[in-house]
Order: sequence, then structure tokens, then C-alpha cells
Amino acid sequence: MMMKSFIKNGSKYLLFFLGISCLIVSGCTLNKNKNSTELLKKPRVIISSDIGGSDPDDFQSMIHFLMYADRFEIEGIIASPYGEGRAKDIFKIIDLYEQDFPKLKQHGDFPSPEKLRSVTKQGATDASPARGWAEPTEGSDWIIRQAKAENSQPLWILVWGGLDDLAQALHDAPEIVSAIRVYWIGGPNKKWSVHTYNYIVKNFPDLWMIENNSTYRGWIIDDDARTEFKAGTFYENKIKEKGALGTDFGNYYGGSIKMGDTPSVAYLLNGDPDKTEEESWGGSFTRLPYSAFRSFERNTTQDDTIPTYSVATWTFNSGEINSDNKNAEIWMDIDRQRIDGFYEGDGIYKVRFVPKRTGNWKYVINCTAKNIQGMTGEFVSANPWPGPVNAENVRLNSWWSDRTDEDLYLGQYQGAATVSIWREDFLNDWADRFEWISE
Repeated sequence: MMMKSFIKNGSKYLLFFLGISCLIVSGCTLNKNKNSTELLKKPRVIISSDIGGSDPDDFQSMIHFLMYADRFEIEGIIASPYGEGRAKDIFKIIDLYEQDFPKLKQHGDFPSPEKLRSVTKQGATDASPARGWAEPTEGSDWIIRQAKAENSQPLWILVWGGLDDLAQALHDAPEIVSAIRVYWIGGPNKKWSVHTYNYIVKNFPDLWMIENNSTYRGWIIDDDARTEFKAGTFYENKIKEKGALGTDFGNYYGGSIKMGDTPSVAYLLNGDPDKTEEESWGGSFTRLPYSAFRSFERNTTQDDTIPTYSVATWTFNSGEINSDNKNAEIWMDIDRQRIDGFYEGDGIYKVRFVPKRTGNWKYVINCTAKNIQGMTGEFVSANPWPGPVNAENVRLNSWWSDRTDEDLYLGQYQGAATVSIWREDFLNDWADRFEWISE
């Protein structure tokens, strides 16, 4: 397998090979040299981020993204609902970028802070209901506008949180599906975005999508990294107090690198995005023939196995018709979190959940219907995603996801080694840019 020889022989030779190859491959996004901004093509990009609130790693990823702003045609930065994503938090990082902009622009074609502010939009502030879409937002309307623009290049939508604005845009203008490509950091985000995911998969199986549920972990896990490339030591040696952006970086996780969303950006920085199964800083992926779904009309037990990252739905019939739908409520307490379900009508309540890791799970059902209240259940979640063939699975046509090769796991995380093997390369490249703003 190509990846095995890649690991055996090291990454430097392959990086050189990829760089030379991309000079002759139409549409490749590699620079002509590491610090040049003379590109063959700049990818058109919209970022959708749940920055703010309880999600500090998006601040880290936004700092990284803006330090590579010369490498993209940035057509939008959207604040999405999870993590209390608000546009004000994006503007905060742009304000820092503005302080470093005079030095950055000496090294490349960086967009002005004013340009970045003009394409920053507020997306959904609440999660979508069970149907998977709600009302148009500034963010979803902006996706539609940019997707409909006359341009031969695809519009890349890099989703760092929920799929709400993407789902809304597809609902309101389904014709844009052929104009966009999506790289989504799923995993835990899939749990919070389960309704919109359910809607997109079942209505847009032709969408071009990378669903990264675990590969991104290769950016975070540093167990095998050399000391100077560990999450904390790299900050101390290469980032700390360098420019306004480097100084602010220390406010998140004490500067220790997490940045779980950054592989979506790195995928377009180094590698050929048209060749999803080949190596890139943002991972290597395999075609996903179907998305896994499982449904139950009872409480599950340890005899029930659900593939990790799949959508599981529990349906409960209370036998009682609730005429006041607004007061009908159900939720699942699981993994110390509340997962809200929904009342479908005619006494039927449902809960959707996505297990984000392998192992044994237990839950408690809470419901306004007394004969459902307090029910308990269990199940087992197992790798690899998407699991075995099942009648409930939904077939997909242009979907990609985490590789299942045994030698590409990091712990339980399939495909993560396809990112971790590039750690020294992408961190060294980033360190060079911090030198630009520390001069």
C-alpha cells in the first residue's frame, strides 16, 4: 500500500515529489515553493465555524487559517450555532490579524482586514429542528450567493461545527449541490448536528463531501512526536508572544495545540484536493459507499451493536395523544450530556444520537409521557465506521471518510495516522510564518 511505503521512507521525499508533480497537474493548490504565494490556483473557500463559547480550539484554528489567508480566495467566514458561535468572535481574530497584517503582506497576497470583515456573516444561532432545516440566515444566504457566482472552480465549504447553514442553503437552493465541495470535521460535531446530517444524507446523496470523523485526531495526538513538536513545547518555542496572533494563541488551552478543525484547511494547503485517496496534510480518505443508520422501537441492550459515528434513532410510542405539541418533550441523558429528542405526533417520541467513540454506553430517557419517563438502556459502539452492510444504510455517490486500514489507526481513531505523519512538516511550515510576524 502506498501509505506503508510512505511511512517507511519518510515524508520529505514525498513532499518534494508532490511539489514537483503539482506544477504539472491542473488545479493543484500547492505553492511553487513553501513561502511563495504565486499559486497555480487559489481555492475558493468558505469557513463555517462554531467559534466562541465552550469551543476554544476554533480560535486556534482561526488564527492558523488567517496566517495562511494568502493561500485562499476567502469568500466567507460564517459563525454557526454550536459552541455559541457568533460573528463577534470572528471579528476579534480579524482585529488581531489587522495588527499583524503590515508584516504578513510583505510576504504574500494577504487579503485586507476590511475584505475579511465584509465576508464575515452570522449563521444560525439555534440548532435546526428534527426536519434538518429551519429559516434562512445571513450565513446560508451567503453560501447560496457564492455558490451561484460564475466561476469554474468549486466552492469549498470547510465546516468546523454544525451543518445547519449548509443544510439550510441546500434546502433553499438545492441546485447548488453541484457547485460545492464540503470538508466537514464530524465526530463530536456529528452528535450535535444529527438532524441536519440526517437531512443532507437522505436528500443530497450526490453531494461531494469529506466526512472526517476521526482522521482529524492526527493533528491533536502527539504521543509519538519528538519533544519539540509536542503540543505544549511547540507553542513555547515557536508561537508564544510572536505577533498579536501568537500572543492571543496562548489564551486557549494555555497555548497547547489542539486545533481539531485545522485539517480541513491543511487539506487544501498541501496535496491535490482532487485526489482524495492520496496523501495530504489534511489526511487521506476512502470512498464512503453508504452512511450507517440504525433504528430501534425499544430500549437497546448490550446485545445491540451500533457502528461508531452512525446515526441511531430510538422510537417510543407513549400510547397517549398529546394535543399540546409545544409541551411534549423527550431527551436522553447519556455520557453526562443531554441529547434532546422530539415529539413526532400521535403519541410518538424519538431520539437521535451519534456515538463518538467505541465502548459500552448507558442512557436514561426523560419524557413528559409518564410511561416513557425513566426508561434505561445500553448498547455497544464498535469500529470501524461505517460498519457492516445493513438495510437501513443510505447509499452515497461522492462521499469520502476515514480510512479503515489497521496500520492507520491511532488508538481507536481510524485514519488518524494519515495526518499525524505530517506533523513536523506542517508545524515547521507554520513556524516560518510566525517568524514573519515576529520580525
